[in-house]
Amino acid sequence: MRLDQLLAHYQIPRKEIKQSLAKRLILVDGLVATKLSQNVDTGLQEVRWKERVLTDCSHCYFLLHKPQGLVTATKDAQHATVLDLLRAEDRTPNTYPIGRLDRDTTGLLLLTDNGPLGFQLLHPRYHIEKEYAVTVNGPLEPAHIADFQEGITFLDGTKCKPAKLEILTSSPKESRALVTLSEGKFHQVKKMFLSVGVKVTALKRVQFGDFTLDSELAEGQYRPLNQDELQIIKNYLENS
Repeated sequence: MRLDQLLAHYQIPRKEIKQSLAKRLILVDGLVATKLSQNVDTGLQEVRWKERVLTDCSHCYFLLHKPQGLVTATKDAQHATVLDLLRAEDRTPNTYPIGRLDRDTTGLLLLTDNGPLGFQLLHPRYHIEKEYAVTVNGPLEPAHIADFQEGITFLDGTKCKPAKLEILTSSPKESRALVTLSEGKFHQVKKMFLSVGVKVTALKRVQFGDFTLDSELAEGQYRPLNQDELQIIKNYLENS
């Protein structure tokens, strides 16, 4: 939640909110707030206004192992969505997935009801890296590593930012690799491998920023973030 929205939740007039900011009367974890647009969570941070601790607006955060066949959206007219995996008590009207995974892509997905967080984590200026485990239907060569590092160019002329390719196995019929990138163009990973002559047959996201897919979560399972992962969220909030 934005700081100004939190203060407005307490029925503080907009004029007084601005004056409080100017007078350095708003503290977040003991530090003077410098902008009303910063993202805060009273469940993770101590927010004070004129020595009053504001505690009413905490958020939920879940880590989900997305299975194939579900749409990464809050609703869809034709397909089940990742939110359909949540128990009723864990789902709020504002819960949404951060970013998108294709319907046939599996792996790590974060869910939250903290609206500004998704924008922050997906904004290009934060350069959040994503790592994918990829299986393709042909050979991968050392030259492809250099192609990815230089930045793959699609057939329509679109050029990707440099990406890291780590080849795990390679054979004429099937190869496995890890690819790490910091942007999210439409079907980007699949198009990158098509550009070097192979087709992706399986795709799983295993890393999103500092978050790692939990090996104990089966596809379709989810859990609340643990304390270490909540600290990662808090670090993002502090840099918002």
